Amino acid sequence: MGSFSSPARILIVDDEVDILSLVEFHVKRHGYESISATNGENALQIARMQKPDLLILDLMLPGMNGLDVCRTLKNDPKTASIRIIMLTAKGEEDDIVKGLELGADDYITKPFSPNVLMARVKSVLRRDEITTGTTSETVTYKEITIDPARRKVTVQQQPVELTFTEFEILLFLSRHPGFVFTRNEIVDNVHGDNYPVTDRSIDVQIVGLRKKLTTAGKYIETVRGVGYRMKEI
Repeated sequence: MGSFSSPARILIVDDEVDILSLVEFHVKRHGYESISATNGENALQIARMQKPDLLILDLMLPGMNGLDVCRTLKNDPKTASIRIIMLTAKGEEDDIVKGLELGADDYITKPFSPNVLMARVKSVLRRDEITTGTTSETVTYKEITIDPARRKVTVQQQPVELTFTEFEILLFLSRHPGFVFTRNEIVDNVHGDNYPVTDRSIDVQIVGLRKKLTTAGKYIETVRGVGYRMKEI
């Protein structure tokens, strides 16, 4: 992965050669390393071998689409930390929401301004630098253990399978026991910015999370009129 001393490595995935070339030109112009792929299968292979810092990922790809690429990368502990910016067409709002729920960091709609795209790239990479050094620390809250590096959760030493968003919500709340967060604050901290994810969708995520945590689900408290918190230890 890239660091302060070496340029970030960016994998651009798009089956349209003109767009691929355009994005690649601006990525290199801004001093980043560039790799490219024209289909989802190739993108996965490159991501696993070269571990880029960021994917600029078109959702409409032949064969394996961008959502499947995103899902596969985020479900694999070895590639889950790779940042993803989705390239979407107008009218793909449902796909945008799905991508963000799967763990994508940002999106930009075609046609796009290269300057806007690169500003998003810079923002997402900066977000990664800010969180470096804290994301891999294991969090223990009562009988819940959260291992961010392996993306594993156990309750009383029994494994619990969570979606990407459920995992991120649990990790965020558990790192700040006793603090109340609004739904918007939870969305901002899970995805890093404001996205078209409604308050209702956060409520649904919390319901699913409590159910999967079984008896430990009681620790996630609803603060009426405000939001949610992990019960203070």
